[in-house]
Amino acid sequence: MKLKLGISTCPNDTFIFDAMLHHKINTEGLEFELILADVEELNYKALKKNIDIVKMSYHAYCYLSENYTILDYGSAIGYKNGPILISKKDISLEEINDIKIAIPGEKTTANLLLKIAFPEAKNKKEFLFSEIENAIISDRFDAGLIIHENRFTYKKRNLKKIIDLGEFWENKTQMPIPLGAIVVNNKLERNLQLKINRILKRSVDFAFANPKESFAFIKKYSQEMSEDVIYKHINLYVNHYTKNLSFDGKKAIKTLFEISENLKIVPKISKNIFL
Repeated sequence: MKLKLGISTCPNDTFIFDAMLHHKINTEGLEFELILADVEELNYKALKKNIDIVKMSYHAYCYLSENYTILDYGSAIGYKNGPILISKKDISLEEINDIKIAIPGEKTTANLLLKIAFPEAKNKKEFLFSEIENAIISDRFDAGLIIHENRFTYKKRNLKKIIDLGEFWENKTQMPIPLGAIVVNNKLERNLQLKINRILKRSVDFAFANPKESFAFIKKYSQEMSEDVIYKHINLYVNHYTKNLSFDGKKAIKTLFEISENLKIVPKISKNIFL
């Protein structure tokens, strides 16, 4: 049986999925058709409801909870790894509502955190995450919301932090930041969903036990990154929550959804969202 699997080209995804994609672990007879895309593109692909397993932003999940269930493994949740609002010039927090901001996607969790922190900041435009720094440097935008490996590069380009929205979230809730989930399509039978969950656990465990084994696969889609930046990226987004959501991870996810629902940013979720 072949299932459609959508993940991003980011090192944290290719790191944890390498083993199941290349049969380095027991996949219990399942094959996977790989779909690689930017996380916001994956969010919109998931809206079509025809991907079996997909990485999506927790923000996007708020609109798709009836169609997908969150798996126990593979999530990007943690501390000190949230989105950062940056600029070329000094901008105060009081000015944020009135500036032009480049964002990495409407349905990204980065944009959700921006909406929670600055609900009146409306002048935003979507960019591919890797193009945001250039949008600021070229003076097309006053500020940009950066994610992924741009956390490690923006200072080298003389860009400045306005606010770390990850720190904002942690100070507000004392919880880790839920960024991205691995979800399974609810059109699949529960036994198959559970099988996928088991296989994903094996793949994640293999990655942790053999951290260099996936390097060729990671590098194939991260050619512009040095090995140092690749492993900084992995260490930032892959952690014990990736190995198992646990009670704390699930609590952080529920808290993000509840705060967003109370602010009327996202629709209310009424079903059980976890496998």
